[in-house]
Amino acid sequence: MIQIRGLAFRAGDFSVRDVTLDVATGEYFVLLGPNGSGKTLLIHCLCGLQRAESGSIAIGGRDVTRSEPRFRRVGYVPQDYGLFPHLDVARNVTFALRAAGLSLADALHKVAPLVEMLHLAKLMDHSPQTLSGGERQKVALARAMALQPQLLLLDEPVSALDGPTRAEVLQQLRHVQRQFAVTTIHVCHSIDEAEAVADRAGVMIDGRLVQTGRLAELIQNPAGAEVARLLQVGRKS
Repeated sequence: MIQIRGLAFRAGDFSVRDVTLDVATGEYFVLLGPNGSGKTLLIHCLCGLQRAESGSIAIGGRDVTRSEPRFRRVGYVPQDYGLFPHLDVARNVTFALRAAGLSLADALHKVAPLVEMLHLAKLMDHSPQTLSGGERQKVALARAMALQPQLLLLDEPVSALDGPTRAEVLQQLRHVQRQFAVTTIHVCHSIDEAEAVADRAGVMIDGRLVQTGRLAELIQNPAGAEVARLLQVGRKS
């Protein structure tokens, strides 16, 4: 269970204000909102890259509001995937495990189910620069999942991919999430993308979480004109 209570902070001139949210254990939650609404800032705060000024964050019943990122058990996939260009796929995927003290052989053994599930075995000695966008996304996902996080954060995970690749990666994201039962928060602005993966969704507008619920409920009963406009614009015609 992820419990966020009255979370507030500033980043430059922008502020995220009074965010309260529960995400159930094993739930796939999609956070929707226009560009500049604070979605990425919120997940930065959840993983410890942005400090909260007030409010609290609990992951699995443990207060992590002031904890360093390495103590939060959070896996994070940034929008640009954040792969290390000087390391091959194997060393990217096992990076956190190696940092925790495992040998490369032990780390590779531990991530073997992920590698198989994401069809990465043939790419393990490749450089990230030689991979397609979909392959890089899968490597980033495997790296984020290697430490078996309690919370997985995905920031626009398929925004840079073409249509067929996007659909394939969304299917894989949902498959991995279900197989490992990891609580997930996925940031995007596409309703079609949200429909492909979400158990439940929320909408951020101007630094505030203004509505949460099943996606169908949000579409049928939007909490105001801005939410209605976002959900209408975000759906493909």
